[in-house]
Amino acid sequence: MAPYEALYRKRCMTPLCWLKPREDLTLGTEVVQQTTEKVELIQERMRIAHSKQYSYQDKTRKDLEFEAGDHVFLRVTPWTGYIHDPPHVIELDNIQVKENLTYEILPLRIEDRRTKHLRGKEIPLVKVIWGGASGQDATWELESQIRVAYPSLFESGKFWGQNF
Repeated sequence: MAPYEALYRKRCMTPLCWLKPREDLTLGTEVVQQTTEKVELIQERMRIAHSKQYSYQDKTRKDLEFEAGDHVFLRVTPWTGYIHDPPHVIELDNIQVKENLTYEILPLRIEDRRTKHLRGKEIPLVKVIWGGASGQDATWELESQIRVAYPSLFESGKFWGQNF
């Protein structure tokens, strides 16, 4: 059997092999034997790799069980005339995603102010209320950075009863 046939189990029908079927090739039996052994080794290793991949797939697959009334997310391709049940539809938040797959949460208001004393320095901080998809979060930020990034928050009436 020719090396190509041993590897692919069919005759070579491409211009890469210029031999006609049943044409004798003057190769030593040692070369043919070595090639056949290498092809068999490659096939065996491919079977082992396939078996390992298949076993990994089975380990990561989980059978899921649901009960009546459970809420689940489904990926559905809309059809023409697709009728949905409004109580089961979850509205998505309007989030503007940037090209680097991040999104910006904008500040709603400044709720409080304090000064932190650190090694003889006074660091002015403001408590910022952020609005986002998950509701509202509050963080303490450097007042100087917030003034530069969001100057409109320091206009009269925007800060929790105080003017700056």
